[in-house]
Amino acid sequence: MTRVAAIDCGTNSIRLLVADCDRETGELTELDRRMVIVRLGQGVDKTGRLAPEALERTFAACREYAAVIKELGAERIRFVATSASRDAENRDEFVAGVLGILGVEPEVITGDQEAEFSFTGATKELAARPDLAKPYLVVDIGGGSTEFVVGEEHVRAARSVDVGCVRMTERHLVHDGEITDPPTEAQVAAMRADIEAALDLAAETVPLAEARTLVGLAGSVTTVAGIALGLAEYDSEAIHHAVVSYEQVREICERMIGSTHAERAAIGVMHPGRVDVIAAGSLVLLAVMERVGASEVVVSEHDILDGIAFSIA
Repeated sequence: MTRVAAIDCGTNSIRLLVADCDRETGELTELDRRMVIVRLGQGVDKTGRLAPEALERTFAACREYAAVIKELGAERIRFVATSASRDAENRDEFVAGVLGILGVEPEVITGDQEAEFSFTGATKELAARPDLAKPYLVVDIGGGSTEFVVGEEHVRAARSVDVGCVRMTERHLVHDGEITDPPTEAQVAAMRADIEAALDLAAETVPLAEARTLVGLAGSVTTVAGIALGLAEYDSEAIHHAVVSYEQVREICERMIGSTHAERAAIGVMHPGRVDVIAAGSLVLLAVMERVGASEVVVSEHDILDGIAFSIA
């Protein structure tokens, strides 16, 4: 067994998984899994730079994670950074800060690498589910980008596109520095047009229509699932491998778009860091389901973090 620590730093959140990995079977035994909303991608779409306050929030989370990793005695660490840090002009500042805190240099991976990790993490357990037909389409809706991956046991095609819940919110739902609450019809239409254009790009590489099982990853999807299940608070065990219908996703998306900040914040499963971006995230999920004709989505709590952990061991 090898004790590993995997860190995924995205546009909206930074997450940690510490696990024991069986080098022969690849099986993971989870010891600690946690997330902090740091909004690293704050303003990147507009300025091209990581904001000083966003960097400090991220470094504070890294210091917390360094203490957990030391306490649990992880032998190997891998830190993967995704969309926001790929796009930023000052990403060297980010790299230096992480290296100083954790002693490991963050790997600013490509969208294709991100997709590979997501697919592995999400589908490794599904092999034991004969009721879920192949090929899988894994859709990872992040803060700055969304990954589309089609495959059976291995990845057949993948594409990352610059559509995510933070990027869409900042691009279309902010007016005079404030998020429109709730958004106007014109704002929603503009956001939807961007999402459809991104789906067109994804379809150039990934055979979306061939998917037999849609697997959804990341916070927007798991939050929608929690709402669909009627949970009073977030429960990852209940959400993992839950099946949410298209009708439920459409209803929840319409509710998120039409509600106020206070109404969304009052939802039990809603993380405070997702209140302002869940409307955009749920709209991305709805648009994907409509494009591929999916009647349901299988929700996975296992994703890029698990894929990173497998890759270490």
